[in-house]
Amino acid sequence: MNRFRDSPIPVARIVVQPPGGKTLVNFDTIFQTEAEGFTESFRLLGQTIDLKITPATYTWLPGDGSSFQTSEPGIAYEKGRPMSDYVSHSYEVADSVHPRVDVTWTAVFRVSGGAWQPVTGSVTKQGTPADLQVVEGKPVLVNGY
Repeated sequence: MNRFRDSPIPVARIVVQPPGGKTLVNFDTIFQTEAEGFTESFRLLGQTIDLKITPATYTWLPGDGSSFQTSEPGIAYEKGRPMSDYVSHSYEVADSVHPRVDVTWTAVFRVSGGAWQPVTGSVTKQGTPADLQVVEGKPVLVNGY
């Protein structure tokens, strides 16, 4: 567990869509991150220890006091995909917020190519917050309509 905790686990960066640092009140704002698993190997008492570290859960903190968890890192917007495929959040009030995603990692290990065994416990890394302005859309008549 100590080696797992001391591993170079990356800090997640949240990607927000629509891009440009602005979104609308009552509009689905899409979140995603790129947290990928990795393997680290080291020697201990003459044995090679492989440590396979993978993201297990994603805790999304939109910046408005709410939070929710998923087991997926989210995906970028694709025309024609249903909104249920995305990790999204709808803000209720206009404000300046700082959404982030915290990733909880788990690991398995093996000694000298043996069977994989779970490492007890997990490690949660707090993500880097993004700057996001939530604004209200205002209707404007164009050409007298």
